[in-house]
This record gives sequence, C-alpha cells and structure tokens, in this order.
Amino acid sequence: MERIEQKDKIVTGSELGLVSCTRCTQAWPMGTPTCGRCGHKLGRHDSHSLQRVWALWIVGAMCYIPANIYPMLRTRTLFQTQHNTIVGGAIELIHHGSIGIAAIVLFASVLIPLAKFMAIAFLALSVTRPTSVSQGQRQLLYEIVEYIGRWSMIDIFVVAILSSLVQLKVLVTIDPGPASLFFALSVIFTMLSAKAFDSRMIWNIQTQGKGQNQE
Repeated sequence: MERIEQKDKIVTGSELGLVSCTRCTQAWPMGTPTCGRCGHKLGRHDSHSLQRVWALWIVGAMCYIPANIYPMLRTRTLFQTQHNTIVGGAIELIHHGSIGIAAIVLFASVLIPLAKFMAIAFLALSVTRPTSVSQGQRQLLYEIVEYIGRWSMIDIFVVAILSSLVQLKVLVTIDPGPASLFFALSVIFTMLSAKAFDSRMIWNIQTQGKGQNQE
C-alpha cells in the first residue's frame, strides 16, 4: 500500500531541486540565477505576486461597475438618440425576438467576466488557506482563465466595427459609449491580474486539506 501511495504522489520541482522559468518553462537546478535559454531571472516564486494580483483585480472590478452602468453604444437616427447599456441592449434584442443573440451577449459580456473575477479571487485565496479543491483542478482552472483572457475583447471589437461601418450621416450613426472604455480597462486589468498570478504557488504550498484527503 505504501508503494502505491508513493508511486501516485505528485513530486514538485522544488522537491527535486529544480526551478522552472516562468517565461519559457525550461527547468534548471535550484540556485541558477538566470535562465540559460531566454535570460529571464529565476526564483522559486514571486513573494509579491499575490499583492499585484489583488491590486489589479480590484482595479478591474472597479472598472467593471461603470462598464455595466454607462451606455455601451449610442445610436443616433434622424428623429432620436438611443443609449444602450450591455444588459439593456440584450433586453432590447429579446424584445425583437433575437433571444439567441441576446444570450450570447449576456454570456460573453456579463457571465464570463464575473466568472473570471471569481476564478482569480478563488485561486489567490486557495494558496493562502486550506481548500478541498485539488492542485490539478486549480491548475486547470488557471489555464482556462488564461485561455479565455485572449477572447475577452470581442465586445470591444464589435463596437469598433459597428461604429466604423454604420455611419450614414443624417440617417443613422453608431458611436461607442463611455462604457466601452471602462469595459476595455476592466478586461485589460483582469488579464494582467491573471498574468501576475504565479501558478507555481499552487504546487509549492501544501494545504491542510490535501493531507486529510490522502488519509
């Protein structure tokens, strides 16, 4: 039984006397000052990583609030000017029968950003206190957040395309609202917050919950 437990045990790089480069992922012996492949400075983990994560996370959350309060698009026609927030625009799409498009807007602009905020906060908290979520699951969650981050600017691209294409002078024009700036800032700071998180802390810091699960 002891052999099976030792065979299935996950061994970290620090236990093997290795340190990995956060830029190119090359492993080097512990104590190597710089990466021989890319020249990046090596270290076990950044002690100030969580401070940067929370600072960027808070700024991103602060920008996300006005992104949902202020109008995302300003549509001017011959007779009226209409301002649409993200949620307001989705509701208007539902009233026009475009339920599928409204669902995509709400999913991409509301649910995904909120899920990213909660995921980053959970990862930052999980390395400082016990949790029942395994290290492999937390690593997978971090990789998902990193992957989704590159697609978070789709809303801004749509606004930019509409603003450039729909310019019919007197008849109708579409301009980006102030929410587009705050939404872009929120996405940028969220991406930076996820990037600042040192995923090696997931494996280096052993939680009390892990010992209970092994028993």
